[in-house]
Amino acid sequence: MSEKHTAGASPSQTSPAAGTRHWAGLRAMVIEDEPELAALVGSYFARDGFEVTVSHDGGQGVTAAREIDPDVIVLDLGLPGLDGVEVCRQLRTFSDAYVVILTARSDEVDTLIGLSVGADDYMTKPFSPRELMARVQAMLRRPRPLRQPDDGAEAARTVGDLTIDTAGRDVWLQGDPVALTRTEFDLLAALAERPRMAFSRRQLIDHVWGETWVGDEHLVDVHIGHLRRKLGDDAAEGRFVRTVRGVGYRMGTGQ
Repeated sequence: MSEKHTAGASPSQTSPAAGTRHWAGLRAMVIEDEPELAALVGSYFARDGFEVTVSHDGGQGVTAAREIDPDVIVLDLGLPGLDGVEVCRQLRTFSDAYVVILTARSDEVDTLIGLSVGADDYMTKPFSPRELMARVQAMLRRPRPLRQPDDGAEAARTVGDLTIDTAGRDVWLQGDPVALTRTEFDLLAALAERPRMAFSRRQLIDHVWGETWVGDEHLVDVHIGHLRRKLGDDAAEGRFVRTVRGVGYRMGTGQ
């Protein structure tokens, strides 16, 4: 366990160890008030080549995230003072980093609240750091952008008033930009790529989180709900995201 990860309450930073270049150039943040756990998680990221920043305080973590612009953030839900939900809410005002919530509470409500403010995934303590890294690696391997059409045309799809640019990862509704998290965009792009297909939750998880992801598949419902709110899409109408009873979800027609 590296001492560089346990330096007080202020954010500490360390470079990747020699020979660990798998994710070289990417930045990870660990915001966790238990120093030993933060150091352990940070050491796993450093081992894989990430540049790691650790903070034991929510407010300081938000400040550090503004400065370093991390690619992935591991965030404890039960931080003192500025708790993980509020930290995540603030992060989402300026960062599209992947956010994985850690929680010691098995209460589903706590988890769903955390996800509703823009977290991408969650793990309940105690957890395996190797499983955490496997999930992070699966997220980072998501195809981005989606494959270009064979004819070389721009990978933009229009559904009613909604335009989805899968190459530029931009979304517009009635000409106005819509700010989506990476996970929300990936779900929308997956549905739009095959608009006539009804996807099961498991199929969407395989596409967005990766085939090795294990957990509650209702995670998809939380992100779909958040996506619908941002698109002003009522679940009963399903203009853009339609619920297919007994199956899952498919792309709407925009009508």
